[in-house]
Amino acid sequence: MNQSILFSDQVTWDDTTEMVEFHAHQSGMLIVCLVSLEKLAQLAYQKEVAKHEAVAIFDSVRFDIEEIAEALIEDESFDEQGKIIIR
Repeated sequence: MNQSILFSDQVTWDDTTEMVEFHAHQSGMLIVCLVSLEKLAQLAYQKEVAKHEAVAIFDSVRFDIEEIAEALIEDESFDEQGKIIIR
């Protein structure tokens, strides 16, 4: 695990993107990360995840999601808005 990338405990549901939003910090920079319901379902071995349970499912697979996000940040796989999207 890269010690220069830190993840905050704040996790929210984003109605605009319909994804779970969480944040990483690297060298003082805030990085917005988003994970889709489909990816949450895949990581939690479920057929689907409903919006109302997304944050709880995120918490159950947090370590896996943070590893994926960390790899994407290290590879500089940011979208046009500077966000990390995990689909």
